[in-house]
Amino acid sequence: MKKLSFIWISLLTIFVFAACSDNNDDTDYNQDSGVVIATPEVTTTTGTSLTVTSSVSGNVSEVVKKGFCYSVNVQSPTITDNVVEADDNFEATLSGLMGNTTYYIRAYVYGNSRYTYSETLTASTESQSMDEQLKNYVAPAYEDNYVNIADWSKRDQWNLSNVHDPTVVLAEDGYYYMYQTDASYGNAHTAGGHFHGRRSKNLVDWEYLGGTMQNLPDWVIPKLNEIRAEMGLAPTTANTADFGYWAPCVRKVRNGFYRMYYSIVCPGTISGDGTWSERAFIGLMENDNPANNDGWVDKGYVITNASDKGLNFHVAANNWANCYYKWNAIDPSYIIDNNGRHYLAYGSWHSGIALVELDGETGKVKTDLPNPWGTNEDIAAYGQLIATRQMGNRWQGSEGPELIYHDGYYYLFLAYDALEIPYNTRVARATNITGPYLGMDGTDVTTVGGDILPVVTHPYKFNGSDGWVGISHCCVFDDGNDNWYFASQGRFPANVGGNAYSNAIMMGQVRCIRWTKNGWPLVMPERYGAVPQVEITENELVGNWEHIDLSYSYGNQKTSIQMTLSSDHKVTAGSWKGATWTYDSNNHCLILDNGVELYLQRETDWEASPRTHTIVYAGYGKDYKAYWGKKSK
Repeated sequence: MKKLSFIWISLLTIFVFAACSDNNDDTDYNQDSGVVIATPEVTTTTGTSLTVTSSVSGNVSEVVKKGFCYSVNVQSPTITDNVVEADDNFEATLSGLMGNTTYYIRAYVYGNSRYTYSETLTASTESQSMDEQLKNYVAPAYEDNYVNIADWSKRDQWNLSNVHDPTVVLAEDGYYYMYQTDASYGNAHTAGGHFHGRRSKNLVDWEYLGGTMQNLPDWVIPKLNEIRAEMGLAPTTANTADFGYWAPCVRKVRNGFYRMYYSIVCPGTISGDGTWSERAFIGLMENDNPANNDGWVDKGYVITNASDKGLNFHVAANNWANCYYKWNAIDPSYIIDNNGRHYLAYGSWHSGIALVELDGETGKVKTDLPNPWGTNEDIAAYGQLIATRQMGNRWQGSEGPELIYHDGYYYLFLAYDALEIPYNTRVARATNITGPYLGMDGTDVTTVGGDILPVVTHPYKFNGSDGWVGISHCCVFDDGNDNWYFASQGRFPANVGGNAYSNAIMMGQVRCIRWTKNGWPLVMPERYGAVPQVEITENELVGNWEHIDLSYSYGNQKTSIQMTLSSDHKVTAGSWKGATWTYDSNNHCLILDNGVELYLQRETDWEASPRTHTIVYAGYGKDYKAYWGKKSK
């Protein structure tokens, strides 16, 4: 397993929060409060507001406060969601809303030290033109530095807080469902099971759902002991609390059928000091409706670590480049190819990324799996190499494969380097699912090995912020209309604001993907905030930009410099000073005469105060170097 990952998980235990009850009297629906609240009614509707009214009867003498709570996602909102207080007539206006959007609304009253809620009203704002939507745009308000709400008792407020290694699927009910590795600031998640889920209708506001798996699956320890017995080893003595739950991958197989592959990392070593780490497993859960977060049914074992060193598990216990295992059974990525065949890509560090074919009906490996040790020929059923940074090196710093198909190519996204700070994302593609996978620079990571370009994400910092690091181990998904997205965690750098554990702040981040004319994915530099995509005019491009050269620099945040575009189509400041520019409005592309093409999009300016919208770009140069930028306000 990746050594740094074990270190990271153990560090989280240093600052575990005090235990809190799952119950929170301030937010529970209380039917015995002695008051009755009418379901809200809408009196006035605009494109950005809803005026609502309600009434209360019964033991009204106890009421000291009343108002309305509302949400896009949460069907029974509480005061942990959006709140506006009501006037004496129990009326209020919910403002700053999005046009043509459905909201869930409940009235509440507070009295006798508790909240009471009405039934839910569903109401929609009026449609607006794109220009009106942009003029009235309200940026997401949630805090990135979420330490004050990181505790389990505040989970209803998390939104995208405490997200690590996300996987996202668009379900048939119109919700995007996100699941993740078991990791959180202060290990707050441990109160609620494993492979936690949340959902969203708009990719901005996320409703926390809780764990999809409550306990270690029943098959894990028996399977581990079965393998250990075949290896001539005694049964494991590991504590069930020490098993790790990593890197799920969720996919919709068809309407009414979803699969989630997941990793279980076994603690300890194979046979004590001087031997290699215990193995990991990939398992499978299935569900007919992800809205039922408790409906995931475990289907058991799929695959485990395989070794080409026979039973010589003492070999190279401290020699990372020559470790015992060839394949590491974590980080699954499930795909159904264009011919309807099912595959699983998996692997972390060790020899690289493997691909194995699955049986579409069972979701398990298609061929019979022999014992997970022997010669290369003996373990061939465990998969074939599709990507490595260095052929033959068992510690070559790539993991988190994400395999998708788009417009004639299979794209393999890879996480490079250590996860705490240096994490960065690369991408290669192939016309055949088994490869060879080539980077934009022509590097063949399947048959030759090497470091591919382009860099897709990298630690960075715009002005007015601490920036983000650890941006990788992605999932890539679309909305069914060829709009593509990249989701990952982002982490604060170390020691932000004097917080020694700031690098453990993990915010889920969703970004738009644009595709170049040559079919390469570009990840936008600013996170998705549902900014209306009003046409970008040439006049808007004139002025100052924050420009970032995203070329690879291990463990360093790339910072911005000023680039200025003049109205006479010159670059008058920055590293490209003297170049000329033109604007391809049909493709929203800023083209420089040095061969760089920068793809433009409206996105949220997260660093602005207050947050607003701006224009951003991402692009590649002729040297395969990546660039990010945003228009300065």
